[in-house]
Amino acid sequence: MVGSNGEIILLLDSRSIGGIETHVLNLAAALRATGEPARVVLLRDHGPHPMAPALVARGVPLTALGGGVELPRFLAVQRPKVLHTHGYKAGVLGRFWARLLGVPVVSTYHSGDRGVGRVRLYSALDRRTAFLAPSIAVSRDIAMALPAGTAVIENFVPLPDAGATGARRAVAFVGRLSPEKGPDTFCELATRLPNLRWHVYGDGPMRSELTGRFGDRVTFHGAVADMAAVWRGTGLLCMPSRREGLPMAALEAMAHGVPVAAFAVGGLADLLSGGACGWLAPPGDRDALAAAIATWSRLDVAARSTIGHRARAVIAKRYAPDAVLRKILAVYRRAVERRGGDALFMQRPPLNDCRG
Repeated sequence: MVGSNGEIILLLDSRSIGGIETHVLNLAAALRATGEPARVVLLRDHGPHPMAPALVARGVPLTALGGGVELPRFLAVQRPKVLHTHGYKAGVLGRFWARLLGVPVVSTYHSGDRGVGRVRLYSALDRRTAFLAPSIAVSRDIAMALPAGTAVIENFVPLPDAGATGARRAVAFVGRLSPEKGPDTFCELATRLPNLRWHVYGDGPMRSELTGRFGDRVTFHGAVADMAAVWRGTGLLCMPSRREGLPMAALEAMAHGVPVAAFAVGGLADLLSGGACGWLAPPGDRDALAAAIATWSRLDVAARSTIGHRARAVIAKRYAPDAVLRKILAVYRRAVERRGGDALFMQRPPLNDCRG
């Protein structure tokens, strides 16, 4: 693209850390590791962002705009190689202005939840304008609501150093405390299995209600910026979501050797299929999910360690950066070709295939 500064811009509207932010952080770091200059851009400056220290540590530049009104000028001046949007607000505005200005644009859809109220309207507009750019969905369920040709590309996580996992006894919920994630189900399960330690990491509109009802059985930690220490002390991740894409929390847990017990919704059904590295329960079946957690709790240290190692192996083979980034770069090439081509981008050699 004539005039491009060669940078890949990852655009989102955010003030806290969740699954989308973790994905963007991992993607930016993986792109830069392959020699692709990448920058994270926040649509609006909401104040100091908890993601900023992790970006600095990985050498990823961070820019905050003054809102959607600044986006067209920013794109016109910066002329990025590719604009990659994440989330409905960045998606709607990013696709519109990128198409108008001739900037190659790609959008990733992270969630199958359609929201309520104003968010529901924004989400619908996001899906209806998906035709303006090549789309990526993190699960097949999400892709079904998007235009034909949407690429299904799973989330990915770096693989940390292995650690002993079998002796951990804590059960964790990690995510936003909102109805679609099912934190109320998690807390109800805690009352059924009082012999285990139950921890909630995350914040959201249900926190006050849940703390009042279950504070004597469940420890609420709030939002945690750096989850590494949490994973080191967690034995099982419970994901009682009512709707999901492919949650980053599940991938991070498994990368740290923590198995997952979940309802079979969204990408979780594929992630845990076969039962070798976790447990699936029919959607909404609390009895089945409680039985799965009880089964895990009765395993000896060696058996829990074996499941943890299997979980890491799944991540190493299917969800490590090198296994997924090639697919994202291919979508970028489609976007560049759609806008007339970029010789610099098209000539970059492909990544090595490091899948097992």
